[in-house]
Amino acid sequence: MPQLEKGSKKLLFAWAFYDWANSVYSLVITSALFPIFYGALFRMEGIETIEVFGTSLERGPLISYVTSAAFLAIALITPVIAGMADYLGNKKVFMKAFCYLGSLSCIGLYWFSLSDIYFSLGAYFLGLVGFWVSYALNNSYLPDVAFKEQQNQVSAKGFSLGYVGSVLLLLFNLAMVMKPELFGISGGEGVAAVKAMRYSFISVGLWWFLFSQYTFYYLPKGHPSHGSANRLLLGGISELIAVARQLKTQLMLSRYLRAYFVYNMAVQTIMLVAAFYGEQEIAWGSDQERTTGLITSMLLIQLVAIAGAQVTAKAAARWGNIRVLIAINTLWVLICIEAFFLETPADFYLAAFFVGWVMGSIQALSRSTYAKFLPETEDTASYFSFYDSAEKWGIVLGTFLYGAVAQYTGDMRIAIAILGLFFVLGILLLRGVKEPDQVIQMT
Repeated sequence: MPQLEKGSKKLLFAWAFYDWANSVYSLVITSALFPIFYGALFRMEGIETIEVFGTSLERGPLISYVTSAAFLAIALITPVIAGMADYLGNKKVFMKAFCYLGSLSCIGLYWFSLSDIYFSLGAYFLGLVGFWVSYALNNSYLPDVAFKEQQNQVSAKGFSLGYVGSVLLLLFNLAMVMKPELFGISGGEGVAAVKAMRYSFISVGLWWFLFSQYTFYYLPKGHPSHGSANRLLLGGISELIAVARQLKTQLMLSRYLRAYFVYNMAVQTIMLVAAFYGEQEIAWGSDQERTTGLITSMLLIQLVAIAGAQVTAKAAARWGNIRVLIAINTLWVLICIEAFFLETPADFYLAAFFVGWVMGSIQALSRSTYAKFLPETEDTASYFSFYDSAEKWGIVLGTFLYGAVAQYTGDMRIAIAILGLFFVLGILLLRGVKEPDQVIQMT
């Protein structure tokens, strides 16, 4: 196995190439095909509710609760796994394990059925866990493979590779779903398309597994840490606790994190439930129109997000990060109000355009703003681990709240509208935060 030097082009490309391998999961499974497939199963059975653990749940709240439970597991185990990987010095083994868990779970979705709902939801749950934990471990490799001056560029390369790869596979899967007969997939009206979606899940799992091998071949194993054996299980958690204590002396950073937790909870929840919402609430007409419309919407979001991030970066340089974040949160409030009234495909396309514009911009600007608030320290990895942890706990709360409101009101539109209130609260909290360049770091 080659031992490449830190900063070498081949090592940097191998790290970035993991985005090519795993981004197909987030686009094809999370955002596009699985929500369509999930809704199609309920429509084919002629039902809207199913009994799970002795409780009758509608399909929307059910998948939201499963997502919330998955992110609860992710939030709990990621710092533990990260601490174990760092202490044992074998980060690659853990990354492989969760990568393979995720890819095999994607393949397991081929057998997703309402008659075997526990296995089916389990495959969906484990796919989320495998994706997010392996993604976190890959991110933690960045300081190991790239020097500081290389990190922004290689991160951007990973994003680009992930976008291109995931769109290519989604277009292939879309061809399978729209023209199943060309791929030898037979069946009656709607049945062949569902079969094609099942094959698409297998293609995602295989793509993820096979292309990740290039990354694993070149990534270093890691170096074991020295110190107490308690770090084996508690090292990652101890880092989070240490950062939480340091935040007491960082007033603006603490205020910003509170605002970020509130509004990002709503952002991430909307991103996770948008396709399920559009699949159920929009009057698409035929099943084929629903499939084409939803996939087109997800591709539109991806395309617009790139432009949105670039324009926002220029706006922040001119008017300041916090002012622009307040403006973006205001746009999110308007989007939530608009989502309450969505009915036609044209309405959904328009909403998808604006979601894409503010989705890419708020994610990129939020992370760069956080970096600007960090104190002078060598331990930026711990601060970003804390940032990622806040994001995951926000998703747990947001998806659970969305599911609960949708369940008890019987209306997903009300659940979306409620999320708009968190953007309002985010605006109020951001108003108490100074621009990063106005903050004097205390040493």
